[in-house]
Amino acid sequence: MSHPVPQPSPERMVPVSGHPLVLALEPDQPELVALTAAEWARAAGASALYCAYVDQARYVAQEYPDGTVLHAPIDPDGLDDAWQARERTYVAHLESVLADAGLPWEFRYLAGRPDRALTHLARAVDAAGFVVGTRAPGPGARVREFVDGSVAVRLTHHQHRPVLIVPLEVIDWRASHWS
Repeated sequence: MSHPVPQPSPERMVPVSGHPLVLALEPDQPELVALTAAEWARAAGASALYCAYVDQARYVAQEYPDGTVLHAPIDPDGLDDAWQARERTYVAHLESVLADAGLPWEFRYLAGRPDRALTHLARAVDAAGFVVGTRAPGPGARVREFVDGSVAVRLTHHQHRPVLIVPLEVIDWRASHWS
């Protein structure tokens, strides 16, 4: 027996002013994505920017009301400390990129499927929307996107908040065969 899924509607909108935005982080993501998120958040009067990385090699053991999670490695025999170094690297990078952002920000290290983890965070902090970057340029990114799917597309299909997508590579239409 299926139940009705709440759909996007004016009643479900969360105003940007006074509410945070969620920034989805990817490894080696250009700083353009974080800077764009900060600019949009500041211009729209957002209260904060929640910067989140989702580790797909870990699973969620427990979700907390503030959007944080207790996570564990999928492989119980693997080393369990690499995530802490990754977290420190993200925080240090964000501290330098967002130093002059003019709004508060927090980092969240999440686990599991990216669209689900980001949606949980957005619900927990009552976020108005998401900012995500397109995949980094290159053939490897296209293969990963084909296999894993697009986080932005999955977010637009599985929750009601708007998703701002920051382009990281554009096609020169004049040079293509469709011109």
